[in-house]
Amino acid sequence: MHVAGAVHRAGVYRLSPGARVADAVKRAGGVTAGGDPNALNLAAKAVDGQQVVVPTRAGAQGVPVPGSASGSSANGPISLSVATAEQLDTLDGVGPVLAQKILAWRATHGGFASVDDLGQVPGIGPRRLEALRARVVP
Repeated sequence: MHVAGAVHRAGVYRLSPGARVADAVKRAGGVTAGGDPNALNLAAKAVDGQQVVVPTRAGAQGVPVPGSASGSSANGPISLSVATAEQLDTLDGVGPVLAQKILAWRATHGGFASVDDLGQVPGIGPRRLEALRARVVP
């Protein structure tokens, strides 16, 4: 699992079967003082190949990272791993119903390992996936 963002030692970590996102964050040295662990589902199962970005808290000093407390950097894409339904709803072609389907898929599957996983969400076909690809990150 790739752990990035507001952690002490960002990197790729091998985890035991059944590990949780919390275990991955712990392996990365834990959340920094400006990090917001409450923006993540720490109880989600870790998925091989998944990236977890620990966002910074709103108002924390430093450069925004993808998946920040706002769900995106100032000019960057929205993180599927931490975005709220409201943030997903801002994407063209994603309304409240589809946003809830994305959140449900994320909760069931432990997150998005790649943007391609978005194609497994009911209601997102190949055309919509391609339209969203540049606007989201795992």
